[in-house]
Amino acid sequence: MKILKFLLGLVVLLAAAVFGGALLIDPAYEVSRSVQVQAAPEKIYPLVDSSAGWSRWGVWYQRDPQMKVTETGAARGAGAAWSWTSESQGNGAMTLTAAEPPQRVAYELRIDGFAPSQGDLTLVPDGAATRVTWRMHGTMDNLLGRWFGLFMERLVGPDFDAGLANLKALAEQPA
Repeated sequence: MKILKFLLGLVVLLAAAVFGGALLIDPAYEVSRSVQVQAAPEKIYPLVDSSAGWSRWGVWYQRDPQMKVTETGAARGAGAAWSWTSESQGNGAMTLTAAEPPQRVAYELRIDGFAPSQGDLTLVPDGAATRVTWRMHGTMDNLLGRWFGLFMERLVGPDFDAGLANLKALAEQPA
């Protein structure tokens, strides 16, 4: 009986540490990556302002060629939206919330089981090249999610790097 009380006390203490510690963690997170692309913004922009564009360079599409994508709303720009179902990449939806050709697209991303996040891709001319920056930010809406938020940079950052590398390779191809 003494061991059972000890184990119960240990579980209560561990739960208090997990939930109490979560109160100290900032619920906000942000991930940002950039790449220099040897192409004009006008050549890159059509690759980021639609579902069809994203499907050509997004790493999630490459990981699951069987992903089922359903497009809704506008074909391009603000209001373009798509959802997907995937056994390996999860289910979700994205809506482009702003479009400023050829400089920026903003989006809202919803992944099942998580609070929505917002982000954008900006295209800034730099001589003959373009600096493309991909940002995403959001807030974890529960205490356990705050722990997950601590690792967003490590979880999402490599996908941003790979996606931007794909976008760069695609945009730098000769016309």
